[in-house]
Amino acid sequence: MSEYTVVNPATGETLATYDAITDEALESAVAAADAAYRTWRDTPVAERAARIRRAAELHRERRDELAAIIVREVGKPLAAALGEVDFAADITEYYADKAEAITGDAPIEIQGEGTAVIRRSPLGVLLGIMPWNFPYYQVARFAAPNIVVGNTILLKHAPQCPESAAAIEDIYREAGMEGVYTNVYATNDQAATLIADRRVQGVSVTGSERAGSAVAELAGRNLKKVALELGGSDPFILLSTDDLDGAVQAAVDARLDNTGQSCNAAKRFIVADGLYDAFVEKFTAAMTATTPGDPTDEDTVIGPLSSLTAAERLQAQVDNAVAQGATLAAGGTRDGAFFAPTVLTDVTSDMDAYREEFFGPVGVVYRVADEEEAIKVANDTPFGLGSYVFTTDEAQAARVADRIDAGMVYVNVVLADEPGLPFGGVKRSGTSREMGLLAADEFVNKKLIRIA
Repeated sequence: MSEYTVVNPATGETLATYDAITDEALESAVAAADAAYRTWRDTPVAERAARIRRAAELHRERRDELAAIIVREVGKPLAAALGEVDFAADITEYYADKAEAITGDAPIEIQGEGTAVIRRSPLGVLLGIMPWNFPYYQVARFAAPNIVVGNTILLKHAPQCPESAAAIEDIYREAGMEGVYTNVYATNDQAATLIADRRVQGVSVTGSERAGSAVAELAGRNLKKVALELGGSDPFILLSTDDLDGAVQAAVDARLDNTGQSCNAAKRFIVADGLYDAFVEKFTAAMTATTPGDPTDEDTVIGPLSSLTAAERLQAQVDNAVAQGATLAAGGTRDGAFFAPTVLTDVTSDMDAYREEFFGPVGVVYRVADEEEAIKVANDTPFGLGSYVFTTDEAQAARVADRIDAGMVYVNVVLADEPGLPFGGVKRSGTSREMGLLAADEFVNKKLIRIA
């Protein structure tokens, strides 16, 4: 039975199927990763960095090929697919550049004589369980820092991403890291077996709350370190502006990035009373002016959702919100896996939509009286990944940023991620940090060495 299947969401056509790995082949993959770790951990840092740098170069050399794969696998618009490959290359190169910083000793000031340092040592084989929405970017931010510090990787990608998964493995192999990075077409049951395997020292999962909870339970049962990056329902708070059109465009850009299928996309738009009516009018016009198109066209801004199932799920959420009393200001329709940009208003705290994550081009707009109410609405969610604050008042920006329950706050800017900025959340959005220097501390032994 095929577990991994490429279905073009734009056409519904099944393009390729791949069988899940056999138990025997999986055992061989774990043994090879464990054996590779025994030598990789002792490979000089400069050499590990050089090989990771070569992986970044190969991303760039194969840019067009890699982008084309995820256009057909998940319907990502071509321009966005090219941008994702570029970002994955930048992240990978970042860790090559920072190899000494993330592996060097950290001295500790002590009271007695002698010295003390924290020495970062690798743990061993790690399992990564990755999602479909950013097939290259997600892998880069997990694999690159951990390979540089000396760990080895087993990577279980999403079942709808088998070709991009194989393409990444080819890159690491050709960069001289065979066994250091291994793709496995594993089933969920086989992933559970990997988590329990004594040779696997930790697991990182990016995905839904349900997936994160299941993995965390297995990891806890087996006393394994786990890193989680889960969902989000990020607030976009607009308190004041001297450029409403610019703020509206930022809101649309933050909502429609990756056709709305981004964990840290702005999803809830919390607008001060004096700006609300004008914002809703302009936001609705700008959202509806963006129509889904052919993902192979470089001018397409949003394509289909990742699958027909995803579009049907989003349709059910929107229909339920309207049935419970929300106002459909625009959109709410789909054509196959294509979903029209949608705006909901009048959502109240007794509706399911108030606490759900809409994983697609749906924006929910809330009216608030003042800063205090804006913060209350922003925090009244089980999620805590990212957030956005727009205000002309510098002191207000600092106050609001300090009080938002989220792992990231962006003030007067959207889509400003970069390799050196840590990514992660709190509450049901996760437990860890990826990217930046913090990412390299997730799966290392921070060993104290005290010398008299």
